[in-house]
Amino acid sequence: MDLALLRTFVTVHRAGSFTRAAALLGLSQPAVTSQIRTLERQLGRPLFLRQARGVTPTTIGDELAHKAAPHLDALVEITETGLDEDSSLRTLHLAGPPEFTAERALPALTELTGEDGQGFALRASFGNAEETLEGLAAGHHDLAISTARPRGALLTATPLCDEVHVLVASPLWSKRINSGTLRRKGALALERLPVVEVHESLPFVSRYWASVFDSRPAAAGTVIVPDLRAVLACAVAGAGLAVLPSYLAAPALERGEVVALHHPAVPPLRTYFLVVRTGTLAMPHVARAHEWLLQMAADWG
Repeated sequence: MDLALLRTFVTVHRAGSFTRAAALLGLSQPAVTSQIRTLERQLGRPLFLRQARGVTPTTIGDELAHKAAPHLDALVEITETGLDEDSSLRTLHLAGPPEFTAERALPALTELTGEDGQGFALRASFGNAEETLEGLAAGHHDLAISTARPRGALLTATPLCDEVHVLVASPLWSKRINSGTLRRKGALALERLPVVEVHESLPFVSRYWASVFDSRPAAAGTVIVPDLRAVLACAVAGAGLAVLPSYLAAPALERGEVVALHHPAVPPLRTYFLVVRTGTLAMPHVARAHEWLLQMAADWG
């Protein structure tokens, strides 16, 4: 069986679309369609059900993908690292959300990059959960950190850690809020405060409001900036209230640059998952990084 056909098949299976697979492979969509049809003729069985939006694998398609994908990934690993036995330095491609990856994962992994006999080169990229998991499935990354648990058997997810969220604002804004009023009125006591967020949909504030106040935020975002570190900087500067991961806000809280506005009995949490393509933990550098991050995350609160 032609390995090029199998590579195209696995890419379509992971991408869920001939169009996305073609872009990932650098081929035209007709070329991808032709290769899948050729493979289906060779096997005598359909591998995908064509639908209005993308494709769905048949039972035989799923079975073939689960058997072939780990071996194809291993072959890619061989071609990338070469056959020189004296060359032990592998490259680990990591992807995840910018703030968590930059503040926690990368500092942890750089401790391994210089280890004798077990070291590896490190390449990192940032993206949201959907982009990260798509890139992992397509083979662009070896290891991904995601706030979404992937579906299906081609990706394997392990809970990494829980992230506690805290509601903060500058001391100037906190002085305008009476703690007793906040306890009595809940979100109503905060509805006139400006909001700093990462997106117009207010994902962090909305999650906090739903979990703690059982309501939705009334105010729109005053400052929208797509990085939590920038959100913190704006909150410190007095732009408004913000909901931030406690690990990111902790230094500013200790310095008094921001103040925690509320202390709920059960603060909102967000879970991070460590995700690999199924079967790739057989690769030593991926397994080492995976194990190390899980060990380090035991101390991340």
